[in-house]
Amino acid sequence: MKYLNAKDILPALLVKELQGYIQGGYIYIPANENQHRRWGEVSGYRGELQLRNEKIVEAYNKGFSIEHLAEKYSLSVSGIRRIIYQK
Repeated sequence: MKYLNAKDILPALLVKELQGYIQGGYIYIPANENQHRRWGEVSGYRGELQLRNEKIVEAYNKGFSIEHLAEKYSLSVSGIRRIIYQK
């Protein structure tokens, strides 16, 4: 997450009001509910993981061992099991 300086984006009166509550700290402003995105949707990482997991399941169904897949994808054996059995 990129931090922004309040002075650069907010009106001076609002900055002065906020300084009455917090000075020199960080404040998180959540997105509106209708603009909220699930983790990884904006960056595309969620899709990458889904594709990787599908490949793992496909390889397992073709006969590759859980231990082999753990080594290949640098995941734990229990992590591979979770991926395989969640489907």
